[in-house]
Amino acid sequence: MSKLSSDPVIHSKGQNDFFDWLVEGRMQLRKGERTRRDLVVTCAKLLSVEPFDVLTVSVLCQAAGVAHGTFYIYFENLNTVSAEVIGLFVDFVQMEMRAAAHRSGDAMRNTTQAYMRLFEENPGLMKCLVTGVDNFPEARVAFQRLNNEWARTVVQAWRRNEASADRSEEDLMRRAYALGGMVDQYLIALFVTDDPWVRSLSKNREELLDMFSSIWKRGMEP
Repeated sequence: MSKLSSDPVIHSKGQNDFFDWLVEGRMQLRKGERTRRDLVVTCAKLLSVEPFDVLTVSVLCQAAGVAHGTFYIYFENLNTVSAEVIGLFVDFVQMEMRAAAHRSGDAMRNTTQAYMRLFEENPGLMKCLVTGVDNFPEARVAFQRLNNEWARTVVQAWRRNEASADRSEEDLMRRAYALGGMVDQYLIALFVTDDPWVRSLSKNREELLDMFSSIWKRGMEP
């Protein structure tokens, strides 16, 4: 697949920014590259609504309009294409969060808002990452990479605002990891498992974002 754009402005519109980003430039690709891209995009869409455990090569090929045998020209197995999708999704999440961190205003709030929006738009893909799948270790590795990037982003943002504070990198990273885990669990309940009690408490998204921002700021304080 040809290199996808890393410009955070290009994929700022659409019902699902990640899918828009994946199909960007498709028509300029050669036929074989288009077929490969179609398999990746279709896999992403299926993983957004179906558990990885029930996804099959046959279902993927049928949805993409590709012959079953053609799949194996481009991918060794289902794990290979799914791992590419998850890797691209993590890249996309990181780009969106970096872009949010550099917008005017509160960097912590902006990045949290971007992460919450991505979670809401892509609950199936986030479930692959956050909850893990035993026979899909690539998703676990991708989530660990995302977690590390997110923790470092939080620490960098905190240091910019608290330049005079004498805090060790290890202490700040531990706090960022712990706080990120709390936020993930809440968003899983809200967008993945659809906990009715959590949903009833989360109708006002601005108040929810205020709460997350407060948790981050207080949790990073000494």
